[in-house]
Amino acid sequence: MAIEIKAPAFPESVADGEVAAWHKAEGDSVIRDELLVEIETDKVVMEVVAPESGVLKKISAGEGETILSEALLAVLEPGAVSAPGPSGPEEAESIGDDSAATGEVAMGPAARALVEEKGLDPTAIAGSGKGGRITKEDVQAHLSQSQTAAPQASVTDTVVAKVPAALSAAPEGHSSERVERRVPMTRMRARIAERLLDATQQTAMLTTFNEVNMAPLMALRKQYQDQFEKTHNGTRLGFMGFFVKACCEALKRFPEVNASIDGNDVVYHGYQDIGVAVSTDDGLVVPVLRDADFMSIADVEAAIRNLGLKARDKKLTIEEMTGGTFTVSNGGVFGSLLSTPILNPPQTGILGMHAIQERPVAVDGQVVIQPMMYLALSYDHRLIDGKTAVQFLVAVKGLIEDPARILLQL
Repeated sequence: MAIEIKAPAFPESVADGEVAAWHKAEGDSVIRDELLVEIETDKVVMEVVAPESGVLKKISAGEGETILSEALLAVLEPGAVSAPGPSGPEEAESIGDDSAATGEVAMGPAARALVEEKGLDPTAIAGSGKGGRITKEDVQAHLSQSQTAAPQASVTDTVVAKVPAALSAAPEGHSSERVERRVPMTRMRARIAERLLDATQQTAMLTTFNEVNMAPLMALRKQYQDQFEKTHNGTRLGFMGFFVKACCEALKRFPEVNASIDGNDVVYHGYQDIGVAVSTDDGLVVPVLRDADFMSIADVEAAIRNLGLKARDKKLTIEEMTGGTFTVSNGGVFGSLLSTPILNPPQTGILGMHAIQERPVAVDGQVVIQPMMYLALSYDHRLIDGKTAVQFLVAVKGLIEDPARILLQL
């Protein structure tokens, strides 16, 4: 009996989704729990796997189509075997491939998807499969061998301009055409852009700055790094754990920074759910540490590492990215010296960390070189006064410069 494969049930905050990529074609054999299709929503990319082993008989929603919650994606025939059955990896990739009939370069669906994704010329790839068929491994080998070569335009890209050599004055030996590419913005990137624009237009956003001497925290980290890692099963002692805990303590003292605006009401949150901004290939995502105030520094570090890996692999769930009462963003890992972070509505505050740089500073009347970090607090001036914002940032600074106060809650 055929099995209907449907999209996941979307939460109320997600109206619809888009079929991002099929990893199987009609007629392909699949095994239980094998990835079939990725659904991209405004917040996360959801994976749909095969509920049973069998053959994918029909695909009802193609790539790029907008679908609703629990919409029909495909029909699976369980237990069926595609004939003739594959006898090896090369032949397995050939299921559903009609390249020979059309005169195209022979390749399996997985190889074809990778070729199209990277914009490669299949005729330039040496096939190691049966009859010269190109496998996914052949494409990957070709990519590693040509990393220094100029990238070709993707077959899904649109060439929008070619400037004649007479106008471009290209140096001798270079191409006479300058190619531009137009590609559609991903659904997630479009949503990120929309939210950032809303934040700048619908909030009275202001940023205040301070700097923190990182020498005490760096000395503490150096002293206990190895012991910490051994005690906590390989979890490394970083700076984010201290900053998250410092923010939790400061949020208790200044509840306006932990509040949100809902219409004409102010919602004061009696808990600290800290969002941690994580950069991915698809854009910035903000997974949330629930009840961060009750987490140890080791718990925070382990959770951030786990969420970062899930974000990289597109495994974050909507629940892990929903909510949050305050956000911490660390642009310093990319070398940013100073920036003005943008609010993550409906939150009213976000802390921006930056690169640590040695600078001359005055300490006890003497000019000394110290590792300094600029801190930035962007806040919604509709709710938070400048005085409160400055005091909050000074509180964070004081806790970081004397980290024992974090543990003692002083």
